[in-house]
Amino acid sequence: MQQRQQGITYWIGIAAALLAMAAYNLLPFFWMISSSLKTDIEVTSFPATILPKGLTTAAYSRIWNQEGFVLYFLNSVKVSGSTALLSALVGVFCAYGFSRFRFGGRKFLMTLLLASQVIPGVLLVGPYFKMMTLAGLYDTHFALILAQTTLTLPFSVWMLKGYIDTVPIEIDQAAEIDGASPLQCLIYCILPNILPGLVATMIFAFLLAWGDLLWALCLINSPDKLTMTLGVTNLVGQFRVLWSDIMAATVIGCAIPAGAYIFLQKYLVKSAASSAVKG
Repeated sequence: MQQRQQGITYWIGIAAALLAMAAYNLLPFFWMISSSLKTDIEVTSFPATILPKGLTTAAYSRIWNQEGFVLYFLNSVKVSGSTALLSALVGVFCAYGFSRFRFGGRKFLMTLLLASQVIPGVLLVGPYFKMMTLAGLYDTHFALILAQTTLTLPFSVWMLKGYIDTVPIEIDQAAEIDGASPLQCLIYCILPNILPGLVATMIFAFLLAWGDLLWALCLINSPDKLTMTLGVTNLVGQFRVLWSDIMAATVIGCAIPAGAYIFLQKYLVKSAASSAVKG
């Protein structure tokens, strides 16, 4: 009887801890959505209201009809999508080479890729700005895409190499006996087996580029090339902060990564499951 009571107490404690963690993580999103549905007066009132008294979507209308916001949204989709595609394309070729071929300096290069992840990105802003200016690429989306790809590529290579290692090399050898080239082995034998991992890698690169502010702030200057994160910062004025508009813009910005997780959830689950089992 005492053991049963201890077991019930244990699971109640676990449930309470999980609920507390869920509340801690979900509370900012709840407050963001609630504030976006409040009027300009209510959102700055004190004491603050948890739920909007006067439910309104005026902030969403103002944001979506604001000059340049749709363009900022499309620019973010362009930069983030290109970063994800380029990171996955280059990463899968690099990972295939590291996984299937043996060459001098292979372990050193893999260690160097991993070590590059501990360097703070802010330290690279200056050199990148200088390089892009000298190359004539400053204030272009291409420069921003290259910068974001440089940050995501090392992790993508490491992640994809792990997935390729789980594919038996006998599959490659059987394809080579039938006359397949290394490129054909990669396309027809490897890629179908690591598709969940490839999707997970692309989502990682997309989300990192989607939420970027620092690199866009340093490499983009023209108003028609601003990304969504820069567009949101423009809502912070010198004498007034449009909190309801900022919250509405943030909700719209969060809808893209949330939608990606919902529609690609099955690939993420397969990716997590396959990474836990080798063979």
